[in-house]
Amino acid sequence: MLEMPILETPRLQIRPFALADLADAYRLFDEELADADLGTVTVTARAQRAEWLQWTVLNYTQLAQLNQPPYGDRAIVLQATGELIGSCGYVPCLNAFAQVPGMAATVEADRVSPEFGLFYAISPTHQRRGYATEAAQAMVDYAFQHLRLRRIVAETNYDNEGSIGVMRRLGMRIGRNSLPEPPWLQVVGVIEFQAEVE
Repeated sequence: MLEMPILETPRLQIRPFALADLADAYRLFDEELADADLGTVTVTARAQRAEWLQWTVLNYTQLAQLNQPPYGDRAIVLQATGELIGSCGYVPCLNAFAQVPGMAATVEADRVSPEFGLFYAISPTHQRRGYATEAAQAMVDYAFQHLRLRRIVAETNYDNEGSIGVMRRLGMRIGRNSLPEPPWLQVVGVIEFQAEVE
């Protein structure tokens, strides 16, 4: 079974969401990050967030039993207090990546291709403290060391300088889609596995 452990950094713990996180998940996603473009449908009712949370928790076990990558959201909590301050995770990305400079094109530019994606979101009250970079780096390290990935991508909007900054600090190459379509494919960060030279 391909089960992802809890990851710890000097300041953070990256762990699976639990059903007991409903109040904190609702606060994080539906109040504090309500105006953020997370690429998901807006949830307005606590009952909808409860459904999402149940699906998320079940997803961990089901994907592990199928020996699939540990896709989905993980809670970012402060080590010192246990406060839920964000979410990060892996997602399958299907997009017209060949349109982005620096992405190797093996098919026509108008065809889509799958990539292994990384995402991260931090509550506005905890932004600009390096938490997103710290959590994302732990996720990148785990993906390269334990999932043995060749590369990871992250996507964001042209105007999301915070997310682009995280990509840069992770060592990602940044590519911008110069075409207007698709409108959701704007900025892509790519990081490739680099074997350590001894």
